[in-house]
Amino acid sequence: MHTELEDKTERLAKLARESNFSGILLTTQTNFSWLTGGGSNRIDGSREPGAGNLLVTADGRRHVIANTIEMPRLLAEELQDAEWQAIEYPWADEQAKPETVATLAQRACGGTVGADWPVAGATAIDRPITRVRNLLTSAEVERYVSLGADAGRVLGEVCRALEPGEDERHIAARTASAIATIGARAVVTLAAADERLARFRHPVATAKRWERVVMVVLCAQRHGLIVSLSRIVSAGRVPQALETITEANARVFAAILEDTTPGTLGQDLFTVAQQAYSTEGFPGEERKHHQGGATGYRTREWLAHPASEEQVQMRQAFAWNPSITGTKIEETALVEGNDVTILTTSPDWPSYTIRVRNTTLAIPRVLELGR
Repeated sequence: MHTELEDKTERLAKLARESNFSGILLTTQTNFSWLTGGGSNRIDGSREPGAGNLLVTADGRRHVIANTIEMPRLLAEELQDAEWQAIEYPWADEQAKPETVATLAQRACGGTVGADWPVAGATAIDRPITRVRNLLTSAEVERYVSLGADAGRVLGEVCRALEPGEDERHIAARTASAIATIGARAVVTLAAADERLARFRHPVATAKRWERVVMVVLCAQRHGLIVSLSRIVSAGRVPQALETITEANARVFAAILEDTTPGTLGQDLFTVAQQAYSTEGFPGEERKHHQGGATGYRTREWLAHPASEEQVQMRQAFAWNPSITGTKIEETALVEGNDVTILTTSPDWPSYTIRVRNTTLAIPRVLELGR
């Protein structure tokens, strides 16, 4: 039985052969985490490429290519449990010659190299690599289930403790701090107080204080995997208008999830969302915000849109986030064949009970504080 690393190595080696490359070079933080099963080459979080590169050759050999600063830690703390052939170079080389890493990769594999980032001397092939990454392994599913449960619980606790008068920035900071206690990192934190909930689909937190209603949005990352979820809280009784549109939006969410089955195209799922909004009496909402899509090692591996030819995999995670002006439903779900499971539920959170295929799902509604 293959290990997770062996499985992923075979996928990349096959991609190299099918694409007429001698090897595949992974340099981004995203793909380093994916191939190593949760390892990290992150030093500077403001940059997509990490400190250290991984090479898989067309015949299945694995190399780590890093400068003299990074190599000792990578071997000791990120790659210690597997066989990697180390290729080390002086740190100054890559400053003087940007093609250093690609040149070393070409020597190691004996030919041209495809890369997940525009690396000097290599050919960028990010989308094919992303497609190779999308099918989750059993080990990744276990990590996803654990992360989703933890994130749902933590955000639920944060939201239940909110008090009217708190400003959005404080709420976002509390959310990020709380998620850090489970060994995760908040890669997105948004907050929308009162009228900002209807004005902005991506409400970056401000100094505005909430009085009546607030939405909190979280994308949390652990071992490279990311879950996305949103919660809305009301100070006192939920306004009837908000309740009405949120319940309608929950049915849109369920309609999208109903058709998120292996082989379905992203463009077809967009059409499902479009039709669901019209059915609920809110045509055109799909033009005001994206509906979400596949997730994994990025907040969205791909979005459902009218021209998307991406396909749902047999075992893949999805973060759908339909929104009707003034409300939003966002959860991360796992699709395994014909089965679907919401990963990010918050214990004891009020919910709508909706049937999706052969499963009854709890979809979050607006929480009344004190209940």
